[in-house]
Amino acid sequence: MGANPDAYAQAVSRVEAALSSRREGLGPLAADFFVEGGDAEPVKAALADLAVDFAIQPAANRRKGLLIADMDSTIINVECLDELADFAGVKAQVSEITERAMRGELAFEGALRERVGMLKGLGVSALQACYDERVRLNPGAETLVRTMARHGARCALVSGGFTFFTSRVAEAAGFHLNRANTLIELDGALTGAVGDPILGKEAKLAALREETAALGLTPADALAVGDGANDLAMIEAAGLGVAYRAKPIVAAQADAKVDHTDLTTLLYFQGYKAEEFHA
Repeated sequence: MGANPDAYAQAVSRVEAALSSRREGLGPLAADFFVEGGDAEPVKAALADLAVDFAIQPAANRRKGLLIADMDSTIINVECLDELADFAGVKAQVSEITERAMRGELAFEGALRERVGMLKGLGVSALQACYDERVRLNPGAETLVRTMARHGARCALVSGGFTFFTSRVAEAAGFHLNRANTLIELDGALTGAVGDPILGKEAKLAALREETAALGLTPADALAVGDGANDLAMIEAAGLGVAYRAKPIVAAQADAKVDHTDLTTLLYFQGYKAEEFHA
């Protein structure tokens, strides 16, 4: 509850009053609270206890000039590597490694090589089948990307997954660019190898720095969103780092979490109004 019970009680009252019309189905969908005196802890505790998504941040520079987003389980609904493993008959083994890597229990590069190795011999036609049958944009993803792009932001999809998928997802959602790893294939089948260098945590951070510098901005002008341990460096470096349905190690370090709503919440965090949304 925090050190100041009175302040906490007042915060709960304010938040509940603002949310009451939403509970009745009348709106608003989002609300801004201005915290006086710099003590945001009572408001943070109240919001957490009420199970709503929130970001506590300075009012200045809320709208970001760069969106840098993870793909798997963030912009899209699945882990593409796990789904490819299903086509190869090894999903259970691969998914277990994926979960451990995303929790930060395994080094990402080694875990990626091990999982891709299990796909050796899988026909490359499985990639398109996987995309067509299993990959879907998460709710709000396209609106998030196209709205920020419409208002002048650069939008980058940066994934520890594979370019086969990021190129298609980037086009579907409206990203300006995408970066990812490359699956090596030969004679119509995967070789079980991945191209070097592997794009992992440090490469995602480097992408954030490179893209902001190219725009004449700083990392403070960026919004980064992801769910796994390999996203943590870019999330911590960004002016607004958001954990989306994230692993505990990420949720604990991010500036904000989205656990209950969809990706349009990242627009509300930046002060966009619903009438400014574009899809």
